Amino acid sequence: MEALETAFGKDLYVDKVLERLLKSNRKWGARDRAFIAETTYEMVRWWRYLWELYGKEPSLKRRELYRLFGIWWMNQGHALPEDWKSMESIEDFDVDRAKKQLPKDVGVQQSFPIWFDRVAQEELGKQWPRIAAELNRPAEMIIRTNTLKTNRQVLKDVLKEEGIKTHAFGKNEVGLVIEERQNTFRNPSFQQGLFEVQDGGSQLIAPFLQVKPGMRVIDACAGAGGKSLHLAALMENKGSIISMDVEGWKLNELKKRAKRNGVHNVETRLIDSTKVVKRLHGAADRLLLDVPCSGTGVIKRNPDTKWKLQPEHLERVRHLQRNILQDYSKMVKAGGLMVYATCSILRSENENQVAHFLENNSDFKLLEQQRIDPSPETDGFFMALLEKKA
Repeated sequence: MEALETAFGKDLYVDKVLERLLKSNRKWGARDRAFIAETTYEMVRWWRYLWELYGKEPSLKRRELYRLFGIWWMNQGHALPEDWKSMESIEDFDVDRAKKQLPKDVGVQQSFPIWFDRVAQEELGKQWPRIAAELNRPAEMIIRTNTLKTNRQVLKDVLKEEGIKTHAFGKNEVGLVIEERQNTFRNPSFQQGLFEVQDGGSQLIAPFLQVKPGMRVIDACAGAGGKSLHLAALMENKGSIISMDVEGWKLNELKKRAKRNGVHNVETRLIDSTKVVKRLHGAADRLLLDVPCSGTGVIKRNPDTKWKLQPEHLERVRHLQRNILQDYSKMVKAGGLMVYATCSILRSENENQVAHFLENNSDFKLLEQQRIDPSPETDGFFMALLEKKA
């Protein structure tokens, strides 16, 4: 109840709320901690659906949240605990009857805000119901083998010795799916830099850029550097990668990760003025633009994105994407390649942005674009490969 009150009442992300809550209650056992975390995530994921089922407007009153939990609990097929006084008023609540009376539209059935359901319907058409359902599946935990230090089979064997069962991710030669969710960051194999946690779809973006050892590559929206590290492995630590971002703390995190991974060809640069980009005009053989986006492709990982995202934020992010694509693309040299990527499902952030860029930049041509829809082993991603004409 406290986690829901804080997440919705103070507009904080659930992962941060739970992190604080679990830290301040260290005496809870592992089962309690898992139950609280999983239940909170599930109730956030199905927030609109549960209130529609209850037949009331969303509320953060403790009394109503207890009842909402009771409805969620019964909807999971469980009986209410007999001695919970806070549940007395819903003892006779008929979940099955309430479900039959619900509207059949995707927004209600898959628990998305009315405005976003409308936007997704317009942009994705018949694909939206399937994608919406997929975004409600809890995410798999997937790791990427660090090929600078090992290969997938050896890593699989090492993890097995550490008590972690895995199977191969089917879309590349480096991904492994962890079969039972656990904290792998304490494992010796992680601390030795043998792998990084990285979604399966995200693992497909760096290879799309077609890098080769010895090239000069720029990762212009690098963040904490997951894709920079992947690029370094693909380049066999040869050549140079300039990892750039507007937030210094993320680049500091990248430096730590690079050290653990045994990566030597990454240099970080903080974008603190337009001069930083201008100095690199025409410098890159390859440019990765993994731009800020709505995050709608990773809702299964961050279910509260559904409720945090607002129409005005979506408009701002589209404008930012357009500016980044226009300004940063100047860093590609003639004959070089650029990848524009997002973790969004929306065409207005993906195909439409690429089309708009090409209309205004005749010196670029589109070679290929690919949409990765959310699936059991991938989040939702989009990537477009463009060439700057020689």
